[in-house]
Amino acid sequence: MPVLTRNNPSEELLKGSNGSTTAIKPTLHQSRTRFLPVEFDRNGKLYAKPDPDRPAHIQDYYKLRTECLRSRTLFEDPEFPADDSSLNIPNNSGRPLEYNWLRPHEISPEAVFVSDGFSRFDIRQGLLGDCWLLAAAANLTIFPVLFNRVVPEDNDAIRGGRKGVDYAGIFHFRFWRFGQWYDVVIDDRLPTYRGHLVYIKSSTQNEFWSALLEKAYAKLFGSYQALIGGSASEAMEDFTGGLTEGFDMKDVPKHLFEMIEKGCQNYAMFSCSLAAPPGEEENVTDQGLVKGHAYSITKAQAVDIETPRVKGKIQLLRLRNPWGNENEWNGAWSDKSAEWRFISEESKSEMGLTFEVDGEFWMSYPDFLKYFDRVEMCHLSPDCPIVQQLSRFAWKQSSFEGEWVRGSTAGGCRNYPDTFWHNPQYVVKLEDPDEDDDEQQCTMIVSLIQKNRRSKRNKGIECLTIGFALYRVEPTDLLKKPLPKEYFTSHLSAAKSTFINLREVTCRFRLNPGMYVIVPSTFDPHEEGEFMIRVFSETASNMQEYDSSIGVGVPMDRKPKQPAKIRPPLKPASQTNEVESSVTDAQRITMERLFVEVAGEDGEVDWMELKLVLDRCFREDIVRASRGISQTYQTSAKPPEKVEPSLPAPSMQGDVCGLWSMLQKFILNIAGGDNHHVSTRSSTEQVELMRSENVPQVHADLSNSGFSKDACRSMVAMLDEDGSGKLGLMEFQKLLADIARWKAVFKQYDSDQSGHLNPFELRSALQSAGYTLNNHIVNMLMHRYGSKEAEIWFDDFITCAVKIRTMFDIFRARDALKRNEARFTLEEWIAKTIYS
Repeated sequence: MPVLTRNNPSEELLKGSNGSTTAIKPTLHQSRTRFLPVEFDRNGKLYAKPDPDRPAHIQDYYKLRTECLRSRTLFEDPEFPADDSSLNIPNNSGRPLEYNWLRPHEISPEAVFVSDGFSRFDIRQGLLGDCWLLAAAANLTIFPVLFNRVVPEDNDAIRGGRKGVDYAGIFHFRFWRFGQWYDVVIDDRLPTYRGHLVYIKSSTQNEFWSALLEKAYAKLFGSYQALIGGSASEAMEDFTGGLTEGFDMKDVPKHLFEMIEKGCQNYAMFSCSLAAPPGEEENVTDQGLVKGHAYSITKAQAVDIETPRVKGKIQLLRLRNPWGNENEWNGAWSDKSAEWRFISEESKSEMGLTFEVDGEFWMSYPDFLKYFDRVEMCHLSPDCPIVQQLSRFAWKQSSFEGEWVRGSTAGGCRNYPDTFWHNPQYVVKLEDPDEDDDEQQCTMIVSLIQKNRRSKRNKGIECLTIGFALYRVEPTDLLKKPLPKEYFTSHLSAAKSTFINLREVTCRFRLNPGMYVIVPSTFDPHEEGEFMIRVFSETASNMQEYDSSIGVGVPMDRKPKQPAKIRPPLKPASQTNEVESSVTDAQRITMERLFVEVAGEDGEVDWMELKLVLDRCFREDIVRASRGISQTYQTSAKPPEKVEPSLPAPSMQGDVCGLWSMLQKFILNIAGGDNHHVSTRSSTEQVELMRSENVPQVHADLSNSGFSKDACRSMVAMLDEDGSGKLGLMEFQKLLADIARWKAVFKQYDSDQSGHLNPFELRSALQSAGYTLNNHIVNMLMHRYGSKEAEIWFDDFITCAVKIRTMFDIFRARDALKRNEARFTLEEWIAKTIYS
């Protein structure tokens, strides 16, 4: 797998090295999963949670098995069929793959699920390049409690498919995916060639648990092809829910052997590998090691040794080649090497020393450092059943989920100071140093995982280049949420990771007690993806997402970049009446008369009538937006001539009066009404207005003109208290006051008069309008209203503001006790939200 690593030369990297967990915040738009979520107790036993209302697309192993036994049929999985679509293997021969999908009893008459227990020697690699998966599975067999959590004990025994035995041809396996365990159901049909398994197989020909485990893991990611190439750390995490950190031997920590030894004592899992230059994958070295191949570390032990010249201890590691064959290390401390005569028989027995042609071997730690290039260590999480039963050391864990959204939270790395601060931020507080640390420092491991990339490989979607930076902060720095741009432009990071295009980036730090902010990001801005960030520490870290609290405040003015364009501050929402009072009695009379002309006999306007009015009132903004779009979309329609505003636009008062002056011109044209009570307009102005009938739409869809139908309907719904679908005069006046305020905000942020807000400006613009939102809400708004270029066009901004205002109003109307809680019946909630 190609790996791209990028460093930021402007920052200096500082290296180093039973608690409650922070609840994981769900990702905003999780993909629709067909797998059943499951939970375990402290002993690793499954919580039984029958759910009659479970969605039909989720496969329930127990329900499906019962149905198959009742109908006396063998299960056939429609979601992972026994055909080439589940393989998705590149085939350069031009001929279809001649694979037959057979059930275990069709492959071997004596087929069993497991023979004589589970062992790390059971697994042999097939034609698929997934040795990384084998290395993790071999590690898993060492821990029965963990193994039975992944491979449930209630799977059928197969028993050769003999008649009279309850067998449904269905199996299930459980995997951890970003904070949640899922139950993956499969049928027992396996790809074979000439009657033999093509991929993973057991060293015992009639045993099938490993082949079925591989199939379930392939289904988790969409195909067998998705398992080609990878890191054992991925599978180790998916089998345990733990956290993996990796070390390159060229930059190895000083006490790596002690870390491995301590990890083995605490049931950590290990994998290691040799680098392979291009074209040399799986080549065997003179020492018997395979290049580009994943090995398991199954034990670390300092052993007493006595030679004629030396007496003391030697550090040894036990490794295993998942091929399980004669490809073993042939150097010092290999099987039957001369060095073993210096170890006592008692020590050999304690080590469990055996010499078999099984791919397992011992080697010294110095040779390990010399010949291997990388080692990965998977630490078990505090909620793991083995860890919960330990009385000694256990990590403290905090976890959050998030996403990078273009135009909102996809700010890129520190090389992009204007956008970097928009990335999600997380604050951790390290109060107590490690128990046995002489330097009184704290160990913290930070892991950043990008989600759901392997399963999208067949769509050409590869891993993003990701990383994170760590900043030491003081309480005075945390007065504003999130940390602003000014903080990052004036402070260097205390530590950071490299940026790399793998699923996970993990770093171990040794830090002084204090508060730190972690900023995860992609290398380049505007790259979208979901992620999970975890912190493992020896003492509690109290990790929290550092983001704004949702609320409604006083609209505020944004200071323009150019002093010459300073505008009066916006009026707060509470001063709306003051704006209305500035309108003269004559203007009020005019407003009422004009509204009557538009509304007709019922005295109200529906969304279509509102659209006609707003399209004319905001035709300048519409024209400006259409000109920006015309660079991409060419139309034959002649753009309308620019009309100078009759009143200055900066203040709310100017916008309100400007709206009504344009409305007067609109009424004179379409209604031909008596104008004794309105300002007289020249026939030239009327003709000019008549010429601009076809006003292009504000955004890229040119099939409709002006404000979108959704925008106008939302505006009506916002103030339509009786649910009639129409607005009366008073509601109409309130709406125009709101729109005038939002328009003024939009103009302030649309500094280049392009008709749209640029990426990353929506949150600030809404805050200027009085609405404080956090990253999760802004991300949703960008998904809903942002263009492909992450721009927010004028009518979409108005629609967005309307939606937010409506949802705040709905909630506050039910939050009578001001506890930030609201209660609705299902009918009430549907009625409120479906109309708004």
